[in-house]
Amino acid sequence: MRAALAGVAALSLALTGCGAGDGSTAEQGGTVTVFAAASLTETFTKLGRDFEAAHPGTRVVLNFAGSSALATQITQGAPADVFAAASPATMKTVTDAGDAAGPPAVLVRNQLVIAVPQGNPDRVGGLADLARPGVKVALCAAQVPCGTAAKSALDAAGVRLTPATLEQDVKGALAKVKLGEVDAALVYRTDVRAAAGLAAVEFPESARAVNDYPIVVLKHAGNPDGARAFVDHVRSDAGLTVLTAAGFQAPPSR
Repeated sequence: MRAALAGVAALSLALTGCGAGDGSTAEQGGTVTVFAAASLTETFTKLGRDFEAAHPGTRVVLNFAGSSALATQITQGAPADVFAAASPATMKTVTDAGDAAGPPAVLVRNQLVIAVPQGNPDRVGGLADLARPGVKVALCAAQVPCGTAAKSALDAAGVRLTPATLEQDVKGALAKVKLGEVDAALVYRTDVRAAAGLAAVEFPESARAVNDYPIVVLKHAGNPDGARAFVDHVRSDAGLTVLTAAGFQAPPSR
């Protein structure tokens, strides 16, 4: 079963040529396959390129999707060396299955905002405005970290709303705003910062919905040395600079 699912997953990987050095040594000529939360797309693409530049002959293969979907793929045998999730809960799926090579480390934190078109035509000022008649809202599905965070924020605000759509990852929710299919979406601050034509509306209840992003080398990594070197790179000062420049927050331990 592991071998069959691994073959399917390998065909579906999004290959991203992916690097300032951190002094670690990766297997020369090896491939490091990284499964990462969709909200890490822009930063991990850059970090992957930086890593390749610092380790000639090494290739980074990036697979971005909702953390819950990635966790399921890993536990079903998809070939991967590193997993970076958008919540401890989705990482727990992997660690509980015995698929982590060690304890995960918190890489960064992220916080929700309300994504709206530039100019904020519906004058959305907070979560209560999302429940106004006629305002169409995109949320992430409940099993996705951004969906869980959205529920926490809405509960904290005492706001009940019926979303126009539930998306399987944060990029899907953001795309609905960009396409004009909804008026707003609850997504991460980093995703709005990376998107053209959108603005972020901050709201106080987002403090109740901060997500930690854990990262771990996987037990069945095909390139464990390269995996450890990649994790060291993204957790280095240079890696943290890239992540915080994109709007992520350093973990409390930093």
